[in-house]
Amino acid sequence: MAKKYSSKINKIRSFALSLIFIGFIVMYGGIFFRSSVWAMTIFMILGLLCIVASTVVYFWIGMLSTKTIQVVCPSCNKPTKMLGRVDMCMYCNESLTLDPDLEGEEFDEKYNNKTLNKKS
Repeated sequence: MAKKYSSKINKIRSFALSLIFIGFIVMYGGIFFRSSVWAMTIFMILGLLCIVASTVVYFWIGMLSTKTIQVVCPSCNKPTKMLGRVDMCMYCNESLTLDPDLEGEEFDEKYNNKTLNKKS
């Protein structure tokens, strides 16, 4: 089965969105402990920490997004942002690279790892 790839920026944004939902679920879990003030308080604080972490991740990816390289996807002709040597189009999931040595190669996220050789 082929591995599903997506844009790095979209992955990080999806993670931040999941933190918000996890925070709400944890907070709602605190409702089951209404009789114990301490347990309910702990659940509410943990949920709030998840939401604060989501805010930090959104801020971080927003700042990182301003430093990305914007390219036009050759498949859908829409502007998309690239992080690293290889990335996927945000719209059509076309593999993109700015490295001429990687053109025509099978897409692999390992190419973004600085410790690995270019062709490994």
